[in-house]
Amino acid sequence: MSVRVIYAGTPQFAVPSLDALAALPDVEIVAVYTQPDRPAGRGQKLAASPVKERALALGVPVEQPLTLRDAAAQAQLAAYAPDVMVVAAYGLILPQVVLDAPRLGCVNVHASLLPRWRGAAPIARAIEAGDAETGITIMKMALGLDTGDMLLTRALPIQPDDTAASLHDRLAALGAEALCAALPGLVAGELSGVPQDDAAATYAAKLSKAEAQIDWRESADLIARRVRAFNPAPVAFTLWQAEPLKIWQAEPVAAPSAAPGTVVAVDKSGFVVAAAEGGVRVIACQKAGGKRIAAADFARQANVLGAKFD
Repeated sequence: MSVRVIYAGTPQFAVPSLDALAALPDVEIVAVYTQPDRPAGRGQKLAASPVKERALALGVPVEQPLTLRDAAAQAQLAAYAPDVMVVAAYGLILPQVVLDAPRLGCVNVHASLLPRWRGAAPIARAIEAGDAETGITIMKMALGLDTGDMLLTRALPIQPDDTAASLHDRLAALGAEALCAALPGLVAGELSGVPQDDAAATYAAKLSKAEAQIDWRESADLIARRVRAFNPAPVAFTLWQAEPLKIWQAEPVAAPSAAPGTVVAVDKSGFVVAAAEGGVRVIACQKAGGKRIAAADFARQANVLGAKFD
């Protein structure tokens, strides 16, 4: 007997799990829920989410309610008579009536080892904090923010050069694998959830443009981690001649003592900026209105040695 699944997701992270479900012979995806089309690009034309595009290619019905708190939207969801609802980075809050609608409840593919990094930006926050590992948690959903019982976890080491982009892609693939591993046990009633330790919980707040501005008074290690954590968005930046200079790639290095923000060295690899502890070698950067370039080229053009970034 096939399992009737509603899948809810929006960004690229959720696409591998959708593909994995679609490939299972005993799963029928009866509908895909995703966020409404949004303006995107320079022309601000309405664009479908990656999940919607994939669902249409799979020939699955797509629903895009503005909210699931609306009675009509709830009735439509219940009419699909799902056995289970799988959620991955959907972006809408599921009220209790929706959580209760599927026979087996709702499960979430979450990109951290819960209870660490509940919330909106678990991938970036794990890198920023210097965590040695992260992973995927398949969680039975509850009303709280990522507070449900854990059904299955898969750990993944964070590499020294991982950006949020590279770690995102590996976690998306791992999420699909973990979901497929958990689903049979859930359907058979053989998978019992493990309650989270709320005392060990940390919160992964959404990234903001303001926090992406580098404070050179912080340690070189922290600055370099933030550069990786904020790549591909919102992208770490500093001010050069009162204009933002995006920092795409950087690494902590030993450096002579100088006022934080001062460029203390230039070489073929880039340029080194003094921080509170050590220095930060900038390897790739981007001027406002320009393209991403090697930091060594920028240093040569701008004559930055001895200058100070704000």
